[in-house]
Amino acid sequence: MPARLRRLRAAAGEAAPALLGFAAVRVIGVAVLFYWGHRRGRPAAERMATLWDAQLYTEVAAAGYDHGLPSPGADTHTRDAYSNLAFFPLYPALIRLVRAVTPLGFPSAALLITWVASLAAAWGIFAVAAWCHGRRTGVLAAVVWGALPHAVVESLAYTEALFTALAAWSLYAVLTRRWIWAGALCSLAGLTRPTAVALVAAVVAAALAASMRTRGRRAAPGPTEASRPTEERWGPTEGWWGPTEGWWRPCLGAAIAPLGWLGFIAWVGARVDRWDGYLAVQRLWHSRFDGGVSTARQLWHTCLHPASAPLTTVVVALVLCAGAFLCALTVAQRQPLPLVVYGLGLLVIAVGDSAFFAVRARFLLPAFPLLLPLAAGLARVRSGGVRLTLLSTAAALSALYGAYLVFVGSHAP
Repeated sequence: MPARLRRLRAAAGEAAPALLGFAAVRVIGVAVLFYWGHRRGRPAAERMATLWDAQLYTEVAAAGYDHGLPSPGADTHTRDAYSNLAFFPLYPALIRLVRAVTPLGFPSAALLITWVASLAAAWGIFAVAAWCHGRRTGVLAAVVWGALPHAVVESLAYTEALFTALAAWSLYAVLTRRWIWAGALCSLAGLTRPTAVALVAAVVAAALAASMRTRGRRAAPGPTEASRPTEERWGPTEGWWGPTEGWWRPCLGAAIAPLGWLGFIAWVGARVDRWDGYLAVQRLWHSRFDGGVSTARQLWHTCLHPASAPLTTVVVALVLCAGAFLCALTVAQRQPLPLVVYGLGLLVIAVGDSAFFAVRARFLLPAFPLLLPLAAGLARVRSGGVRLTLLSTAAALSALYGAYLVFVGSHAP
């Protein structure tokens, strides 16, 4: 058996508990969706593949992008007032590919990609968390990610699962000093979601830090990843940059990282014939960066009138507050630089964007580094029964709230 295949099998074996735990949590969530849909006479699979943005992604895959901006007098209550140029191309392209090589229709192809990507994301989260804090923390981080309040999105035809998978493995490549892979995966993430700018910042910051430490010094040869014992492979966090094969590799990775994001932004500008084309498209969706003013107003209003606030608004407010607290913990605990930059970047985007308040928690779903303090804390709980009870409760609440978002909520999750 080739050495590369043996290493892959060994890595899969190490990650198996994380993948099984994550899959079990998401199976519970999907089962509740199907049961709720059956009771309401609304097919869950169809709803999962066509809910809000999901339908727009499948439309892009089937018919392509708009050729320009809508007319100024378009009715804001109809699709004519918006533009699908806001949606990045990798996910629709994969839907078209799966549709072309399988008998699946566009909605089913979209769901298949999401479900596969969510497993890849759970594996990547395990790899990053295990590298930083040990295997048990890695397993718990993957399971917790699958039991978040808005984890239902990980099973819908949305881009969060695909983006998280690419981001997690890009960050793992940074931590293990595979700079070209890190840049390439980051570039693909940049073709998936606009929030990839946070991942670009993380990869570039880490690459610059590594290159400054190694430039002018002869790189010390070190053991290969496969030859290192498990305990050494998965830690420690100090000196994560380690020796590299030269300063040019981090620089090349940093140069590759933003190409996908910048390329699509430039293409949209050329498509609508204006330099700020993508910003104009985002404004149609009421999305712009206001530094958190609109978020602060909504949070203040929710605090003053909690009884009259919709459940979704209250949950989003709690998620944002929890995200800020966990971000402070990641900084205080001196997590590796790329994880801090990435998590903080996504938090700034979620808080600073003026888009619909209900989607802010979904923006934070790929910010898995913020879960590392929580997973590490759970790993220190001595009682396995207590951990199982906490995770089971979180999975049940996530499943019920996910069904509420899909079948009852009046806004996109």
